[in-house]
Amino acid sequence: MDKLRISKVDDVQLIRQGIPISGTLHLMPHHLIFCHAPSTPPDEYSPSADESAAAKPRPKELWITYHIISRCTFRPSLSSSSLPSSIRLQCRDFTFVAFNFVNDKSARDVYDSIRALTCKLGRIEKVYAFNYRPQHPEKSVNAWSLYVARQEWERLGVGENSNWRVSDINKDYKFSPTYPALLAVPATMSDNVLNYAGRYRSRARIPTLTYLHPVNNCSITRSSQPLAGFRGNRSIQDEKLVGAIFATTQNDQTSFRLARTNNGLNGSQESEKSTAEGPQAGEGAVAIMEDELIAATRGDLPQKDKVIYGAQQHNLIVDARPTVNAMAMQAVGLGSENMDHYKFATKVYLGIDNIHVMRDSLAKVVEAIKDSDITPLPPNRELLAKSGWLKHISGLLDGAALIARQVGIQHSHALIHCSDGWDRTSQLSALSQICLDPYYRTLDGFIVLVEKDWLSYGHMFRHRSGFLNSERWFVTQNEGLGGGGGAGGSIGLSHSTSGSSALENALLTAKGFFNKENSSRESLPDSDGEMITYQQASAEATSSPSGRVAASAAKEITKVKETSPVFHQFLDATYQLLRQHPTRFEFNERFLRRLLYHLYSCQYGTFLYDSEKARADARVQERTRSVWDYFLARRDQFVNKEYTGCTVDEREKDRERLIFPRPAEVRWWNELFNRSDEEMNGPGVVSAGEGSVLTGIENSQSTLGPATSAASDDRRPSNPSSGRVSPRLSPLRGGHSTGNGTGTGVGTGVGIALSTPVQGLTATMAKLGMGISGVVTTENGNHASTSSTRKAPMELEMQ
Repeated sequence: MDKLRISKVDDVQLIRQGIPISGTLHLMPHHLIFCHAPSTPPDEYSPSADESAAAKPRPKELWITYHIISRCTFRPSLSSSSLPSSIRLQCRDFTFVAFNFVNDKSARDVYDSIRALTCKLGRIEKVYAFNYRPQHPEKSVNAWSLYVARQEWERLGVGENSNWRVSDINKDYKFSPTYPALLAVPATMSDNVLNYAGRYRSRARIPTLTYLHPVNNCSITRSSQPLAGFRGNRSIQDEKLVGAIFATTQNDQTSFRLARTNNGLNGSQESEKSTAEGPQAGEGAVAIMEDELIAATRGDLPQKDKVIYGAQQHNLIVDARPTVNAMAMQAVGLGSENMDHYKFATKVYLGIDNIHVMRDSLAKVVEAIKDSDITPLPPNRELLAKSGWLKHISGLLDGAALIARQVGIQHSHALIHCSDGWDRTSQLSALSQICLDPYYRTLDGFIVLVEKDWLSYGHMFRHRSGFLNSERWFVTQNEGLGGGGGAGGSIGLSHSTSGSSALENALLTAKGFFNKENSSRESLPDSDGEMITYQQASAEATSSPSGRVAASAAKEITKVKETSPVFHQFLDATYQLLRQHPTRFEFNERFLRRLLYHLYSCQYGTFLYDSEKARADARVQERTRSVWDYFLARRDQFVNKEYTGCTVDEREKDRERLIFPRPAEVRWWNELFNRSDEEMNGPGVVSAGEGSVLTGIENSQSTLGPATSAASDDRRPSNPSSGRVSPRLSPLRGGHSTGNGTGTGVGTGVGIALSTPVQGLTATMAKLGMGISGVVTTENGNHASTSSTRKAPMELEMQ
């Protein structure tokens, strides 16, 4: 209470969507509470005094937890103006309100109190969760025990009779502080091999199992990026580990085919059924084209230029980053796998932008709706379109669908990573599992999925969410400034006017590394947060206890450049799946919306920390309540009435195991933004459009991706005896970067090298707009121009 300069203010006017309401504002230790009398229609008769007292309506209340406030703008009353003092609040659940005060001093005291109770707390242990005491029926629920790692591994089939085992190499979190205590790895890999493999992955986040398909035993594994660097570092142990993961089904493939034969699906019947499954499963021509490209780079495209689903195994390493960003990370000793050492796999780049691009995108969305407190007017649709938010959601869904097709239909394994493996990796891993497994589409299963792939695997909830707020999000505004505090009052996120091209981000990454004067890691655009080497991470993990105590006692602050709506995007993408498949989910839209609210409310301890280790050190389960208590105690409110159950029957429509998104049909989540569907998705609203998320494909024989360096060309010289050529092609996905160096990501101006048989690819590339342009490497290694196209910016910088 010592931070409260005022506890109650009468005669306050609240404005929401242009509607003024008078009432009383109360300031409590963890909430703002606005009380007002409900509006009642005029009665046809005048009740007596006794009747009026008995029928007096209960005051209505609007509760706003301090931690959900993302921007607070105070406008004092000026002597030259008749306008009252006001405070405008933008909240992370997209509730926008304004308060008008009769007394300027009261308004200033309220503003100072809100700031003190948000960005001046200094420690996460001072948030609401550590003081929250639930009431009935929530009091009797204990959801901390809902997720048990060993039980989930057993459900997935990891055990004594499988090709996987559960390792406790990280039981004390010393091997990898950001990983869970229990890791599922191939049974053939010893902990000694894992220990050496950890030295090659950023923060020792080695490839480990997160999902095992119950039918074909193919896996989804996840990791961080390798420490390859410009020198092309390699790790035999890491290669053995990845190879062992992809080899876990070698003995199962024959049994799987025999099982299908016994079910009457042999020979041409199986091919016919599999081919028919493809377009339906992929939900569009882009999905088929992506699979054709992956097949073609391995040289096994069928003669009829048609993918036979399930006939070929395409084990994938999925690098979620734009190709240019991944290559530029070599400048800081990181990077991506050299596929000459992973000949058993194909690598794809997905071109999903980093946390900084996503933060800026949401800031533009907020800019389009930021006046919804003072006006009932609809959002600015032009600004909504410029935000690129729907494009980002569509890209996530496209990437998840690609992974789900590889595992569920192509009977292949997929290893996913981005930079650190806790942002884009968590998004893709969780979304693909929702597509693959009906269990994760139930309420309990979705909770287990969030616990496993987000909480246990170390998504940085505290860093990304900015629970302790920032002084930068509090603004005192003079009347002359007008408006709502300038452009981009963001939902707890900083805004930037800089371009978001992958080339610019990549070069800034290298610049931030080589600038020794800059001690902050915030300037590294593709770091997914902080970016340190394995040696630095090991030093932190083994530092003295006194050092750790001193660090924990230090004042905690929000690093604005590390905040990003990563989990928000996952929930938005899940909403799109729910909307497109309304009968396949046990939970409803309100469940997702309330989950986003409680991410930021700080009422529960579930999301307050960045890792399993941090939660254990803080004794979160002993000192706070689980967010799942809230939902399980009110299960009836969050059940989807259209749900048809999770029983799998491939012969019955709407009971198939797999579901797939339709990225071209992505729409605005209007309920989240407190808007009508007509306002957010009506005529004139630009949709996400259709396009492939792929920006590159690479294996030991061929490369379809940015031509980044001479080293990569030397690594794959043209083979005169093979008759292969290396044309440079325009990219797989438009809208990222143009030939003049502007745009957002890898795009039409970035050269893409390909060394694979051109025959069989021409039609597919034409469908994707991948016309040959630029340079062709002939058999003798000379370069010949195929068009008048000037050299692309990336080639100028990197060659």
